[in-house]
Amino acid sequence: MEQIEVFKALSNKTRLQILAWLKEPEKFFPDYKFANEPECLGVCVGHIQQKAGLTQSTVSEYLAILQRAGLVTATRSGQWTYYKRNEETFALLSNLIASDL
Repeated sequence: MEQIEVFKALSNKTRLQILAWLKEPEKFFPDYKFANEPECLGVCVGHIQQKAGLTQSTVSEYLAILQRAGLVTATRSGQWTYYKRNEETFALLSNLIASDL
């Protein structure tokens, strides 16, 4: 985990919202029928884009920043890309903040 990249990724309100949505996809994407299944690949970028109300290119860039920071993982299935939070990185970040900052 590159600390500076993580904190840069967290410095944008919309990216923080996306992370909150991905923490509880069943709450924030209730019409997305697979969002609450444990084996779910994640939430499709199109659903995230629709909820954010931004262009797909902007949302894709935000997700790429979050992915480079290790905060989300992406899984490609056919023509679709699905995103979910990387809880391992959040655990490391929590430990870092508690112990070093």
